[in-house]
Amino acid sequence: MQNPYAKYKQQSVMTMTQGDMINLLYDEIINRLNKGLLGLEVRDFEASNTHFKKAQAIISHLESTLDGQYPVSQNLSSLYEYFNYQIIQANIKKNPDPVREVLPMIMELKEAFAQADKQVRMSHTG
Repeated sequence: MQNPYAKYKQQSVMTMTQGDMINLLYDEIINRLNKGLLGLEVRDFEASNTHFKKAQAIISHLESTLDGQYPVSQNLSSLYEYFNYQIIQANIKKNPDPVREVLPMIMELKEAFAQADKQVRMSHTG
């Protein structure tokens, strides 16, 4: 028998809107980058590498879902490439600065997506 919580969690993911999913992915990127920074701080390079690579995988996934017919997709693609480049630099050099530079940008982007999602929802209900 499946754990009721696991079943609920699976069902909630299945019923998420695209906006909810993007928000969740951004939360996870931010979470992983912060854990990666903490790993660098305590010199646990294996942990920081794991967290940075997971953040990169999510960013790469977001990039792969972009729809090229919209001009904004090109800009987002460039940003995602830059984010991944900076994460790689931090990981290779064991230096937190490149991640500290992009973290506020990622948080800002998350907020922009949340605002856009809110506007889309409001336009569909009213």
